[in-house]
Amino acid sequence: MAIPNIGAEFYLGTGWSVGASWMYAWWSAGKRNRYWRVYGGEIYGRYYFGNHTNRFKGHHVGIYAGLVTYDFEFGGVGYIGGKPGHSLWDRCMRNFGAEYGYSFVIARNLYIDLTLGVGYFGGIEEKLRPIQGEYYWESTSRKTWLGPTKAEVSFVWVIFGGNSKAKKGGDK
Repeated sequence: MAIPNIGAEFYLGTGWSVGASWMYAWWSAGKRNRYWRVYGGEIYGRYYFGNHTNRFKGHHVGIYAGLVTYDFEFGGVGYIGGKPGHSLWDRCMRNFGAEYGYSFVIARNLYIDLTLGVGYFGGIEEKLRPIQGEYYWESTSRKTWLGPTKAEVSFVWVIFGGNSKAKKGGDK
């Protein structure tokens, strides 16, 4: 909820899909350097188990890869994920992993998808300290995390071929 995002997933047939998403949040509440900058994106592929007439419904597994940058600082020490001032590729933290999820229908074309992922997250992190309105570099370190890297709750609006069981007039 704190990081708005948008994505699109395309059904390829027989349970397979591919998708991409983008997230973006950039807040600064003033009051001496209060920031929370996060942006990045992800691509993924999924396989949905079970009856394939209801696309994007039920249990699914997949793989994902993404890039993200961040700048967390709330009046104290700040942490920037990536290298400030370099190319987008250099500035990003990288992640990839495997996911499991479950998607269920709440209305004709509206689903809720719950997904958890485990994998790798890492890159360069800068540590900065704000002093009298200026940022002073303290250290640079390489961060590496192996473990949970994704927890997602999504509302999914299926544009084409939603829940075939919810058609007007019932099953024929």
